Amino acid sequence: MLNSNSLIEQIRTFFEPNSVAIVGASKKVDKAGHVIFKNFVENKRTGLFKGEIYPVNPHEETILGYKCYPSVNKLPVDEVELVVIVVPAPTVPNVMRDAREKHARAVIIISSGFGEVGNFELENEVKRVAYEGGIRVLGPNCLGVYDPSTGVDTLFLPVTKMLISGEEVIATPRPKEGKIAVITQSGAFGVAALDYLAGKQLGISKFVSFGNRVDLDESDLLHYFLNDDKTKVILMYLESIRDGKRFVEIASRVTRIKPIVALKSGKTKAGAKAALSHTASIAGSDEVYNAAFFKSGIIRAQNMYEFFNIAKALAMQPPAKGRNICIITDAGGPGIMVADECELRGLKVESISEEGQKVLENMKDRGEIPKFASISNPIDLTGSVTADMLVKVTEIVYNDIGVDGIILLGLHHVPGLQEDYVDRIASITQGRKKPIVACDIGETEMALYIRGKFEKFGIPAYASPEDAAYSMSALCHYGEYLRQYEKEDDTIA
Repeated sequence: MLNSNSLIEQIRTFFEPNSVAIVGASKKVDKAGHVIFKNFVENKRTGLFKGEIYPVNPHEETILGYKCYPSVNKLPVDEVELVVIVVPAPTVPNVMRDAREKHARAVIIISSGFGEVGNFELENEVKRVAYEGGIRVLGPNCLGVYDPSTGVDTLFLPVTKMLISGEEVIATPRPKEGKIAVITQSGAFGVAALDYLAGKQLGISKFVSFGNRVDLDESDLLHYFLNDDKTKVILMYLESIRDGKRFVEIASRVTRIKPIVALKSGKTKAGAKAALSHTASIAGSDEVYNAAFFKSGIIRAQNMYEFFNIAKALAMQPPAKGRNICIITDAGGPGIMVADECELRGLKVESISEEGQKVLENMKDRGEIPKFASISNPIDLTGSVTADMLVKVTEIVYNDIGVDGIILLGLHHVPGLQEDYVDRIASITQGRKKPIVACDIGETEMALYIRGKFEKFGIPAYASPEDAAYSMSALCHYGEYLRQYEKEDDTIA
Protein backbone atom coordinates (compact mmCIF):
# COMPACT_ATOMS: atom_id res chain seq x y z
CA MET A 1 0.00 0.00 0.00
CA LEU A 2 1.42 3.37 -1.04
CA ASN A 3 2.29 5.69 1.81
CA SER A 4 0.87 8.91 0.39
CA ASN A 5 2.78 11.35 2.61
CA SER A 6 6.04 9.46 2.12
CA LEU A 7 5.74 9.61 -1.68
CA ILE A 8 4.96 13.33 -1.59
CA GLU A 9 8.01 14.03 0.55
CA GLN A 10 10.23 11.89 -1.66
CA ILE A 11 9.14 13.72 -4.80
CA ARG A 12 9.42 17.10 -3.05
CA THR A 13 13.19 16.47 -2.85
CA PHE A 14 13.42 16.90 -6.63
CA PHE A 15 12.05 20.44 -6.33
CA GLU A 16 13.35 21.56 -2.93
CA PRO A 17 16.68 19.82 -2.22
CA ASN A 18 18.98 21.12 0.49
CA SER A 19 22.00 19.83 -1.45
CA VAL A 20 22.70 18.83 -5.05
CA ALA A 21 25.62 17.00 -6.68
CA ILE A 22 26.00 17.30 -10.46
CA VAL A 23 27.91 14.25 -11.71
CA GLY A 24 29.48 15.09 -15.05
CA ALA A 25 29.79 18.81 -14.35
CA SER A 26 32.22 20.27 -16.85
CA LYS A 27 34.22 23.37 -17.77
CA LYS A 28 33.44 22.80 -21.44
CA VAL A 29 30.60 25.15 -22.35
CA ASP A 30 29.21 22.82 -25.03
CA LYS A 31 28.70 19.97 -22.56
CA ALA A 32 25.37 19.23 -20.88
CA GLY A 33 27.10 18.95 -17.52
CA HIS A 34 28.41 22.51 -17.83
CA VAL A 35 24.99 23.96 -18.64
CA ILE A 36 23.29 22.17 -15.75
CA PHE A 37 25.94 23.10 -13.19
CA LYS A 38 25.96 26.70 -14.43
CA ASN A 39 22.15 26.83 -13.97
CA PHE A 40 22.58 26.01 -10.28
CA VAL A 41 25.54 28.37 -9.86
CA GLU A 42 23.61 31.30 -11.35
CA ASN A 43 20.51 30.58 -9.29
CA LYS A 44 22.64 30.20 -6.17
CA ARG A 45 24.33 33.55 -6.92
CA THR A 46 20.99 35.35 -7.19
CA GLY A 47 19.68 33.71 -4.00
CA LEU A 48 16.97 31.77 -5.80
CA PHE A 49 18.50 28.36 -5.11
CA LYS A 50 19.26 28.08 -1.40
CA GLY A 51 20.86 24.63 -1.17
CA GLU A 52 24.49 23.52 -1.41
CA ILE A 53 25.94 22.54 -4.81
CA TYR A 54 28.77 20.14 -5.56
CA PRO A 55 30.36 19.54 -8.99
CA VAL A 56 31.61 15.97 -9.52
CA ASN A 57 34.22 15.24 -12.18
CA PRO A 58 37.48 13.28 -11.62
CA HIS A 59 39.28 15.31 -14.29
CA GLU A 60 38.73 18.81 -12.87
CA GLU A 61 39.96 20.63 -9.76
CA THR A 62 37.42 23.44 -9.84
CA ILE A 63 34.44 24.44 -12.00
CA LEU A 64 33.03 27.99 -12.01
CA GLY A 65 34.83 28.69 -8.74
CA TYR A 66 33.57 25.59 -6.92
CA LYS A 67 35.87 22.82 -5.69
CA CYS A 68 35.31 19.71 -7.79
CA TYR A 69 35.16 16.17 -6.38
CA PRO A 70 36.19 12.94 -8.14
CA SER A 71 33.06 11.00 -7.12
CA VAL A 72 29.90 11.35 -5.08
CA ASN A 73 31.27 9.22 -2.25
CA LYS A 74 34.17 11.68 -1.88
CA LEU A 75 31.91 14.64 -1.11
CA PRO A 76 32.76 16.36 2.22
CA VAL A 77 29.28 15.73 3.68
CA ASP A 78 27.55 12.70 5.15
CA GLU A 79 24.62 12.96 2.77
CA VAL A 80 23.53 14.72 -0.42
CA GLU A 81 19.79 14.87 -1.12
CA LEU A 82 19.68 15.13 -4.93
CA VAL A 83 22.17 13.71 -7.45
CA VAL A 84 21.96 14.76 -11.11
CA ILE A 85 23.76 12.32 -13.42
CA VAL A 86 25.12 13.44 -16.80
CA VAL A 87 27.68 10.75 -17.65
CA PRO A 88 27.76 7.88 -20.20
CA ALA A 89 25.14 5.20 -19.56
CA PRO A 90 27.51 2.31 -18.61
CA THR A 91 28.92 4.28 -15.66
CA VAL A 92 25.51 5.25 -14.22
CA PRO A 93 25.05 2.18 -11.92
CA ASN A 94 28.37 2.91 -10.19
CA VAL A 95 27.36 6.52 -9.68
CA MET A 96 24.10 5.27 -8.21
CA ARG A 97 26.04 3.09 -5.75
CA ASP A 98 28.10 6.10 -4.70
CA ALA A 99 24.88 8.09 -4.27
CA ARG A 100 23.54 5.29 -2.08
CA GLU A 101 26.63 5.60 0.14
CA LYS A 102 25.85 9.30 0.62
CA HIS A 103 22.23 8.55 1.52
CA ALA A 104 20.84 10.31 -1.56
CA ARG A 105 17.07 10.56 -1.56
CA ALA A 106 16.59 11.42 -5.24
CA VAL A 107 18.45 10.96 -8.53
CA ILE A 108 17.82 12.51 -11.93
CA ILE A 109 19.44 10.53 -14.77
CA ILE A 110 19.80 12.85 -17.76
CA SER A 111 21.96 10.28 -19.62
CA SER A 112 20.45 8.28 -22.49
CA GLY A 113 21.45 4.87 -23.82
CA PHE A 114 19.08 2.66 -21.84
CA GLY A 115 15.75 1.03 -22.71
CA GLU A 116 15.09 3.43 -25.58
CA VAL A 117 17.95 1.73 -27.51
CA GLY A 118 17.17 -1.76 -26.23
CA ASN A 119 19.62 -1.69 -23.31
CA PHE A 120 17.11 -3.04 -20.80
CA GLU A 121 19.68 -4.95 -18.76
CA LEU A 122 21.47 -1.72 -17.83
CA GLU A 123 18.18 -0.02 -17.09
CA ASN A 124 17.15 -2.87 -14.79
CA GLU A 125 20.48 -2.63 -12.97
CA VAL A 126 19.84 1.06 -12.28
CA LYS A 127 16.39 0.17 -11.01
CA ARG A 128 17.81 -2.50 -8.71
CA VAL A 129 20.45 -0.20 -7.18
CA ALA A 130 17.84 2.52 -6.65
CA TYR A 131 15.43 0.12 -4.95
CA GLU A 132 18.12 -1.26 -2.66
CA GLY A 133 19.13 2.24 -1.60
CA GLY A 134 15.60 3.64 -1.23
CA ILE A 135 16.39 6.23 -3.91
CA ARG A 136 13.65 7.71 -6.11
CA VAL A 137 14.65 8.22 -9.75
CA LEU A 138 13.56 10.46 -12.63
CA GLY A 139 14.69 9.19 -16.02
CA PRO A 140 16.88 8.00 -17.53
CA ASN A 141 16.84 9.79 -20.89
CA CYS A 142 15.12 12.90 -19.57
CA LEU A 143 15.53 16.62 -18.90
CA GLY A 144 14.59 16.35 -15.25
CA VAL A 145 13.18 19.32 -13.36
CA TYR A 146 12.71 23.06 -13.65
CA ASP A 147 11.14 24.93 -10.73
CA PRO A 148 11.01 28.74 -11.11
CA SER A 149 10.32 29.24 -7.40
CA THR A 150 13.26 27.24 -5.98
CA GLY A 151 15.88 27.58 -8.72
CA VAL A 152 16.22 23.85 -9.41
CA ASP A 153 17.05 23.71 -13.12
CA THR A 154 18.46 20.51 -14.63
CA LEU A 155 17.74 21.49 -18.24
CA PHE A 156 20.94 20.98 -20.22
CA LEU A 157 19.78 23.44 -22.88
CA PRO A 158 21.34 26.93 -22.51
CA VAL A 159 19.11 29.96 -22.09
CA THR A 160 20.98 31.85 -24.83
CA LYS A 161 22.90 30.93 -27.97
CA MET A 162 25.46 32.87 -29.97
CA LEU A 163 24.65 33.26 -33.66
CA ILE A 164 27.39 32.99 -36.27
CA SER A 165 27.04 36.76 -36.63
CA GLY A 166 28.10 37.16 -33.00
CA GLU A 167 24.64 38.18 -31.77
CA GLU A 168 23.40 36.49 -28.59
CA VAL A 169 19.75 35.43 -28.71
CA ILE A 170 17.31 33.75 -26.33
CA ALA A 171 17.22 30.06 -27.26
CA THR A 172 15.67 28.14 -24.36
CA PRO A 173 13.80 30.58 -22.13
CA ARG A 174 12.64 29.60 -18.67
CA PRO A 175 9.01 30.62 -18.04
CA LYS A 176 8.11 32.83 -15.10
CA GLU A 177 6.36 31.46 -12.03
CA GLY A 178 2.70 30.63 -12.57
CA LYS A 179 -0.08 28.11 -11.98
CA ILE A 180 0.52 25.47 -14.69
CA ALA A 181 2.48 22.27 -14.01
CA VAL A 182 4.01 20.48 -17.00
CA ILE A 183 4.63 16.71 -16.95
CA THR A 184 6.22 15.29 -20.09
CA GLN A 185 7.54 11.95 -21.26
CA SER A 186 9.43 13.65 -24.08
CA GLY A 187 12.24 16.02 -23.16
CA ALA A 188 12.28 17.59 -26.62
CA PHE A 189 8.57 18.36 -26.54
CA GLY A 190 8.94 19.54 -22.96
CA VAL A 191 11.55 22.14 -23.75
CA ALA A 192 9.54 23.27 -26.78
CA ALA A 193 6.60 23.69 -24.40
CA LEU A 194 8.70 25.85 -22.08
CA ASP A 195 9.74 27.99 -25.05
CA TYR A 196 6.10 28.38 -26.15
CA LEU A 197 4.81 29.15 -22.66
CA ALA A 198 7.57 31.70 -22.04
CA GLY A 199 6.87 33.36 -25.38
CA LYS A 200 3.17 33.59 -24.54
CA GLN A 201 3.95 35.02 -21.08
CA LEU A 202 2.35 32.02 -19.36
CA GLY A 203 3.93 31.03 -16.06
CA ILE A 204 4.45 27.54 -14.69
CA SER A 205 4.55 26.11 -11.18
CA LYS A 206 6.89 23.22 -12.03
CA PHE A 207 8.21 21.26 -15.00
CA VAL A 208 9.09 17.54 -14.97
CA SER A 209 10.50 15.44 -17.79
CA PHE A 210 10.57 11.76 -16.76
CA GLY A 211 11.82 9.95 -19.88
CA ASN A 212 12.04 6.16 -19.58
CA ARG A 213 10.48 6.19 -16.06
CA VAL A 214 12.70 3.51 -14.53
CA ASP A 215 11.02 4.49 -11.25
CA LEU A 216 8.72 7.51 -10.92
CA ASP A 217 6.01 7.70 -13.55
CA GLU A 218 3.08 9.84 -14.63
CA SER A 219 0.81 8.52 -11.86
CA ASP A 220 3.34 9.33 -9.12
CA LEU A 221 3.73 12.85 -10.44
CA LEU A 222 -0.02 13.40 -10.69
CA HIS A 223 -0.30 12.31 -7.05
CA TYR A 224 2.31 14.89 -6.10
CA PHE A 225 0.69 17.74 -8.02
CA LEU A 226 -2.68 16.97 -6.45
CA ASN A 227 -1.12 18.16 -3.21
CA ASP A 228 0.94 21.04 -4.65
CA ASP A 229 -0.66 24.35 -3.66
CA LYS A 230 1.20 26.24 -6.38
CA THR A 231 -0.39 24.19 -9.17
CA LYS A 232 -3.86 24.96 -10.51
CA VAL A 233 -3.74 23.15 -13.87
CA ILE A 234 -1.71 20.10 -14.95
CA LEU A 235 -0.46 19.63 -18.52
CA MET A 236 0.65 16.11 -19.52
CA TYR A 237 2.42 15.00 -22.69
CA LEU A 238 2.24 11.19 -22.85
CA GLU A 239 3.41 8.49 -25.23
CA SER A 240 2.07 5.68 -23.03
CA ILE A 241 0.78 4.96 -19.53
CA ARG A 242 2.57 2.35 -17.43
CA ASP A 243 -0.26 1.22 -15.12
CA GLY A 244 -3.64 2.12 -16.56
CA LYS A 245 -5.72 1.13 -13.55
CA ARG A 246 -3.59 3.14 -11.11
CA PHE A 247 -3.44 6.08 -13.50
CA VAL A 248 -7.25 6.28 -13.79
CA GLU A 249 -7.62 5.94 -10.02
CA ILE A 250 -5.21 8.79 -9.24
CA ALA A 251 -6.26 11.01 -12.15
CA SER A 252 -9.91 10.70 -11.07
CA ARG A 253 -8.96 12.04 -7.64
CA VAL A 254 -6.91 14.88 -9.11
CA THR A 255 -9.54 16.09 -11.58
CA ARG A 256 -12.08 16.61 -8.81
CA ILE A 257 -9.71 19.27 -7.44
CA LYS A 258 -7.79 20.60 -10.43
CA PRO A 259 -8.02 19.99 -14.20
CA ILE A 260 -5.65 17.81 -16.23
CA VAL A 261 -5.08 18.43 -19.94
CA ALA A 262 -3.41 15.59 -21.86
CA LEU A 263 -1.71 15.49 -25.24
CA LYS A 264 -1.30 11.82 -26.15
CA SER A 265 0.90 10.95 -29.12
CA GLY A 266 1.37 7.55 -30.73
CA LYS A 267 -2.23 7.51 -32.01
CA THR A 268 -1.35 5.81 -35.30
CA LYS A 269 0.77 2.77 -36.13
CA ALA A 270 3.59 5.04 -37.30
CA GLY A 271 3.37 7.15 -34.14
CA ALA A 272 3.29 4.11 -31.86
CA LYS A 273 6.39 2.71 -33.58
CA ALA A 274 8.20 6.04 -33.11
CA ALA A 275 7.21 6.14 -29.42
CA LEU A 276 8.73 2.70 -28.88
CA SER A 277 12.11 3.84 -30.21
CA HIS A 278 11.92 7.19 -28.43
CA THR A 279 11.29 6.30 -24.78
CA ALA A 280 10.77 2.54 -25.02
CA SER A 281 7.01 3.13 -24.70
CA ILE A 282 4.33 0.78 -25.98
CA ALA A 283 1.66 3.26 -27.03
CA GLY A 284 -1.33 0.92 -27.14
CA SER A 285 -4.84 1.42 -28.54
CA ASP A 286 -5.94 5.02 -28.88
CA GLU A 287 -9.54 4.04 -28.11
CA VAL A 288 -8.40 2.67 -24.75
CA TYR A 289 -6.70 5.97 -23.94
CA ASN A 290 -9.79 7.93 -24.93
CA ALA A 291 -11.86 5.80 -22.57
CA ALA A 292 -9.33 6.20 -19.73
CA PHE A 293 -9.21 9.98 -20.17
CA PHE A 294 -13.01 10.23 -20.29
CA LYS A 295 -13.46 8.06 -17.20
CA SER A 296 -10.95 10.04 -15.17
CA GLY A 297 -12.14 13.49 -16.29
CA ILE A 298 -9.00 14.36 -18.25
CA ILE A 299 -9.44 16.85 -21.07
CA ARG A 300 -7.71 15.52 -24.16
CA ALA A 301 -6.18 18.05 -26.53
CA GLN A 302 -5.95 17.02 -30.18
CA ASN A 303 -2.92 19.12 -31.04
CA MET A 304 -0.28 21.35 -29.50
CA TYR A 305 -2.27 24.58 -29.84
CA GLU A 306 -5.31 23.12 -28.09
CA PHE A 307 -2.99 21.81 -25.39
CA PHE A 308 -1.69 25.25 -24.43
CA ASN A 309 -4.82 27.28 -25.17
CA ILE A 310 -7.02 25.07 -23.02
CA ALA A 311 -4.50 25.23 -20.20
CA LYS A 312 -4.53 29.02 -20.35
CA ALA A 313 -8.31 29.14 -20.08
CA LEU A 314 -8.40 26.72 -17.15
CA ALA A 315 -5.62 28.59 -15.35
CA MET A 316 -7.29 31.99 -15.73
CA GLN A 317 -11.04 31.38 -15.57
CA PRO A 318 -13.51 29.38 -13.46
CA PRO A 319 -15.31 26.36 -14.96
CA ALA A 320 -18.72 27.11 -16.45
CA LYS A 321 -21.91 26.07 -14.67
CA GLY A 322 -23.63 25.05 -17.92
CA ARG A 323 -23.29 24.95 -21.71
CA ASN A 324 -25.19 28.11 -22.67
CA ILE A 325 -22.69 30.44 -24.30
CA CYS A 326 -23.32 33.96 -25.52
CA ILE A 327 -21.14 35.43 -28.25
CA ILE A 328 -20.69 39.20 -28.37
CA THR A 329 -18.96 40.59 -31.44
CA ASP A 330 -18.40 43.61 -33.62
CA ALA A 331 -17.79 41.43 -36.68
CA GLY A 332 -20.48 39.15 -38.10
CA GLY A 333 -18.26 36.61 -39.90
CA PRO A 334 -16.02 35.74 -36.95
CA GLY A 335 -19.11 35.58 -34.74
CA ILE A 336 -20.57 32.90 -37.01
CA MET A 337 -17.27 31.02 -36.92
CA VAL A 338 -17.40 30.96 -33.13
CA ALA A 339 -21.02 29.81 -33.16
CA ASP A 340 -20.16 26.95 -35.52
CA GLU A 341 -17.24 25.80 -33.40
CA CYS A 342 -19.26 26.02 -30.19
CA GLU A 343 -22.02 23.80 -31.55
CA LEU A 344 -19.50 21.34 -32.97
CA ARG A 345 -18.04 21.11 -29.46
CA GLY A 346 -21.42 20.38 -27.87
CA LEU A 347 -22.19 23.87 -26.54
CA LYS A 348 -25.48 25.76 -26.85
CA VAL A 349 -25.67 29.08 -28.69
CA GLU A 350 -29.19 30.25 -27.88
CA SER A 351 -30.77 33.65 -27.32
CA ILE A 352 -30.34 35.28 -23.93
CA SER A 353 -33.36 35.54 -21.61
CA GLU A 354 -36.45 37.47 -22.72
CA GLU A 355 -35.72 40.05 -20.04
CA GLY A 356 -32.20 40.53 -21.38
CA GLN A 357 -33.46 40.86 -24.95
CA LYS A 358 -35.93 43.55 -23.86
CA VAL A 359 -33.12 45.52 -22.25
CA LEU A 360 -31.14 45.35 -25.50
CA GLU A 361 -34.20 46.33 -27.55
CA ASN A 362 -34.68 49.38 -25.33
CA MET A 363 -31.02 50.27 -25.86
CA LYS A 364 -31.63 50.17 -29.63
CA ASP A 365 -34.68 52.40 -29.25
CA ARG A 366 -32.64 54.93 -27.23
CA GLY A 367 -29.79 54.82 -29.74
CA GLU A 368 -27.35 53.36 -27.21
CA ILE A 369 -26.47 50.58 -29.65
CA PRO A 370 -27.01 50.57 -33.45
CA LYS A 371 -30.61 50.03 -34.54
CA PHE A 372 -29.33 47.48 -37.05
CA ALA A 373 -27.43 45.50 -34.41
CA SER A 374 -28.40 41.84 -34.03
CA ILE A 375 -29.45 40.98 -30.49
CA SER A 376 -29.92 37.27 -31.02
CA ASN A 377 -26.91 35.07 -30.40
CA PRO A 378 -24.30 36.02 -31.57
CA ILE A 379 -24.97 39.59 -30.49
CA ASP A 380 -23.43 41.63 -33.32
CA LEU A 381 -22.85 45.30 -32.55
CA THR A 382 -21.33 45.75 -36.04
CA GLY A 383 -18.51 48.00 -37.14
CA SER A 384 -20.33 50.96 -35.55
CA VAL A 385 -19.44 49.67 -32.07
CA THR A 386 -17.89 51.91 -29.42
CA ALA A 387 -16.23 51.00 -26.15
CA ASP A 388 -19.33 52.18 -24.23
CA MET A 389 -21.60 49.92 -26.30
CA LEU A 390 -19.41 46.86 -25.90
CA VAL A 391 -18.99 47.35 -22.15
CA LYS A 392 -22.69 47.96 -21.46
CA VAL A 393 -23.83 44.98 -23.52
CA THR A 394 -21.21 42.71 -21.94
CA GLU A 395 -22.38 43.72 -18.46
CA ILE A 396 -26.01 42.98 -19.33
CA VAL A 397 -25.16 39.59 -20.81
CA TYR A 398 -22.73 38.73 -18.02
CA ASN A 399 -25.48 39.26 -15.45
CA ASP A 400 -28.06 37.28 -17.46
CA ILE A 401 -29.05 34.22 -15.46
CA GLY A 402 -29.41 32.10 -18.61
CA VAL A 403 -25.84 32.68 -19.79
CA ASP A 404 -23.12 30.34 -18.53
CA GLY A 405 -20.17 31.90 -20.33
CA ILE A 406 -19.23 34.69 -22.75
CA ILE A 407 -16.99 34.73 -25.79
CA LEU A 408 -16.10 38.32 -26.61
CA LEU A 409 -14.83 39.22 -30.07
CA GLY A 410 -13.81 42.85 -29.80
CA LEU A 411 -11.95 43.19 -33.07
CA HIS A 412 -9.83 46.30 -32.69
CA HIS A 413 -9.93 47.33 -36.36
CA VAL A 414 -13.19 49.31 -36.20
CA PRO A 415 -12.69 53.07 -35.70
CA GLY A 416 -14.90 53.61 -32.67
CA LEU A 417 -13.49 50.93 -30.38
CA GLN A 418 -10.85 52.28 -28.00
CA GLU A 419 -8.64 49.96 -25.96
CA ASP A 420 -10.02 51.12 -22.62
CA TYR A 421 -12.91 48.68 -23.10
CA VAL A 422 -10.58 45.92 -21.88
CA ASP A 423 -10.03 47.56 -18.47
CA ARG A 424 -13.72 48.27 -18.08
CA ILE A 425 -14.81 44.72 -18.93
CA ALA A 426 -12.19 43.32 -16.57
CA SER A 427 -13.62 45.45 -13.74
CA ILE A 428 -17.06 43.92 -14.39
CA THR A 429 -15.94 40.29 -14.53
CA GLN A 430 -12.92 40.01 -12.23
CA GLY A 431 -13.31 37.69 -9.27
CA ARG A 432 -16.71 36.39 -10.37
CA LYS A 433 -17.71 32.82 -11.11
CA LYS A 434 -18.77 33.04 -14.77
CA PRO A 435 -16.08 32.47 -17.41
CA ILE A 436 -15.28 34.91 -20.19
CA VAL A 437 -12.74 34.49 -22.98
CA ALA A 438 -11.73 37.06 -25.57
CA CYS A 439 -10.65 37.06 -29.19
CA ASP A 440 -8.95 39.71 -31.28
CA ILE A 441 -7.78 38.57 -34.70
CA GLY A 442 -4.41 39.75 -35.96
CA GLU A 443 -0.68 39.53 -35.33
CA THR A 444 0.39 43.18 -35.54
CA GLU A 445 0.83 45.68 -32.71
CA MET A 446 -2.75 46.47 -31.77
CA ALA A 447 -3.98 42.86 -31.73
CA LEU A 448 -1.02 41.73 -29.63
CA TYR A 449 -1.54 44.68 -27.29
CA ILE A 450 -5.26 43.97 -26.78
CA ARG A 451 -4.74 40.26 -26.16
CA GLY A 452 -1.86 40.93 -23.80
CA LYS A 453 -3.92 43.49 -21.89
CA PHE A 454 -6.81 41.04 -21.46
CA GLU A 455 -4.46 38.42 -20.07
CA LYS A 456 -2.92 40.82 -17.56
CA PHE A 457 -6.43 40.93 -16.09
CA GLY A 458 -6.76 37.14 -16.13
CA ILE A 459 -9.00 36.93 -19.20
CA PRO A 460 -7.57 34.45 -21.73
CA ALA A 461 -7.40 35.97 -25.19
CA TYR A 462 -6.98 34.21 -28.52
CA ALA A 463 -6.00 35.04 -32.08
CA SER A 464 -8.74 33.00 -33.77
CA PRO A 465 -12.47 32.41 -33.20
CA GLU A 466 -11.92 28.65 -33.13
CA ASP A 467 -9.29 28.91 -30.39
CA ALA A 468 -11.65 30.96 -28.25
CA ALA A 469 -14.51 28.50 -28.83
CA TYR A 470 -12.71 25.27 -27.96
CA SER A 471 -11.12 26.91 -24.91
CA MET A 472 -14.58 27.88 -23.66
CA SER A 473 -15.71 24.34 -24.47
CA ALA A 474 -13.06 23.00 -22.09
CA LEU A 475 -14.34 25.29 -19.32
CA CYS A 476 -17.87 24.02 -19.93
CA HIS A 477 -17.02 20.34 -20.05
CA TYR A 478 -14.80 20.53 -16.98
CA GLY A 479 -17.59 22.33 -15.12
CA GLU A 480 -20.02 19.61 -16.16
CA TYR A 481 -17.60 16.94 -14.94
CA LEU A 482 -17.32 18.64 -11.54
CA ARG A 483 -21.10 18.94 -11.20
CA GLN A 484 -21.62 15.20 -11.45
CA TYR A 485 -19.55 14.81 -8.27
CA GLU A 486 -21.42 17.63 -6.57
CA LYS A 487 -24.63 15.68 -7.26
CA GLU A 488 -23.07 12.49 -5.88
CA ASP A 489 -21.96 14.34 -2.74
CA ASP A 490 -25.46 15.79 -2.31
CA THR A 491 -26.96 12.29 -2.66
CA ILE A 492 -24.55 10.88 -0.08
CA ALA A 493 -25.25 13.77 2.31
